Amino acid sequence: MGILWFIFIFISLTDHGDAHGPDSCNHEGGLCRVGNCISGEYLARYCFEPIILCCKSLSPTTAKS
Repeated sequence: MGILWFIFIFISLTDHGDAHGPDSCNHEGGLCRVGNCISGEYLARYCFEPIILCCKSLSPTTAKS
């Protein structure tokens, strides 16, 4: 019975609204976080709406050469 609840929750999270998934978030320079973005980040969108957020840095990262 416990596994059925897990499957139900997983399906409801992946099938919900504006969720794009962690691959899309990471590809665009974001990081999936549970709950809130940390200081210096903003909510770009959701990895799995409404629980897991896709957070991006406020300042652009610079690459060292």
